[in-house]
Amino acid sequence: MTDKKPFLYVVVCAAGIAGDVGKLITAAQERQWEVGVVATPQGLGFIDAAAVEAQTGYPIRSAWRLPGEPRPLPDPDAVAVAPATFNTINKWAAGISDTLALGILCEAYGMGVPIAVLPCLNAAQAAHPAYPESLARLRRMGVLISGFEPGDARGFRWEEALELLEPGLPEPRRRRSRRPDADAAR
Repeated sequence: MTDKKPFLYVVVCAAGIAGDVGKLITAAQERQWEVGVVATPQGLGFIDAAAVEAQTGYPIRSAWRLPGEPRPLPDPDAVAVAPATFNTINKWAAGISDTLALGILCEAYGMGVPIAVLPCLNAAQAAHPAYPESLARLRRMGVLISGFEPGDARGFRWEEALELLEPGLPEPRRRRSRRPDADAAR
């Protein structure tokens, strides 16, 4: 048993408020989390990569590693998707893994890693029938989703991701596989 800090992946998507992701990083660090950022390819253009890397001490990940390359981040104890866009939410719920961020989200579910999502989209996107269906599927998967109202970026509460995650984390914060046979083998 070690006293190492739990590790949080923050998945950042391409939304106008993504540039404020440092607020979530600061809140997590104040709560004794280590933080690594994974950005969607488009999301990378919305953040100050140098500032985020300086704040976390880790490189931002947005592309797949080549075989043999070391893993730049430790395994996550939890994942926060903030801001989560219409595109990412719908692809993830459908099991599409065409970016590193989506691949990590799809795998995190299978590994039993707790995940919180802070959607950030406009009301027109939220009206599309795929969106509520995707949210329902993610909720059935055990994903924790904020009550953010579409179209109100002023009300975006970065720290809500931590508020959603922390009550359900076991002590010590340990991942569980969603495959019953994998847990039995440990």
